[in-house]
Amino acid sequence: MPIDAVLFSEMTPAPDWEERFNSWYDTHHIPLRMTSEGFVGAQRYRSTSDNGYLAIYDMTGVDALSTPQYQEIKGNPSEETAWMLKSVSNFTRYIGHLIGWQTREEVSEEDLLNSRYAYGVLFNVPEDRQAEFDDWYDTDHVPLLLKNEHWLGCRRYRIVDGAPDKVTHLAIHHLADLAALESPERAAARQTEWRDRLSQEPWFKGRYVTFERHGERFDGIASSTK
Repeated sequence: MPIDAVLFSEMTPAPDWEERFNSWYDTHHIPLRMTSEGFVGAQRYRSTSDNGYLAIYDMTGVDALSTPQYQEIKGNPSEETAWMLKSVSNFTRYIGHLIGWQTREEVSEEDLLNSRYAYGVLFNVPEDRQAEFDDWYDTDHVPLLLKNEHWLGCRRYRIVDGAPDKVTHLAIHHLADLAALESPERAAARQTEWRDRLSQEPWFKGRYVTFERHGERFDGIASSTK
């Protein structure tokens, strides 16, 4: 089944219980969700700049978060889960539905989902500018980025719910090497006439986060190829 939705969630544990946090995430938090209808898979990442973590949950649709099974999981957390969610800092939770999926020609879905790095870009785009923003990203920006051999692909989501910030768009870029961020191809993508024009608008201020893959990918009961 296709990956038509995503849950993008960040958390930062305190250093003195980081090992406990990872054990909880890997042996309880994600595995429990992988048994719920509509969950295709999940991958964890660790920030390249601090001790923050990211989990990307891939789903067949945002309605995977409305099923009775998931509501039971979310509404009746274990004591450990309740403690973790209360104790972590820098918590984010963004839910989005797929609006774009672009890769280099030789990159498969499996290659993309198992990339070493995930580079997230979050924007809050006014409603009357969203059509042009999407057009720019899909037809101008991403094609130039994909000219770099380490830029494996980009998948984009329209955010339907999230916290703590107001966000309308999430792009998850999958990279084989962080050198892609300093490449001539990225420089060219950031210097086009179209981007220059958009960058003059007051809303064009994205949040940029970079993570390295942490652990193996989890498969959910809806796991399949796109």
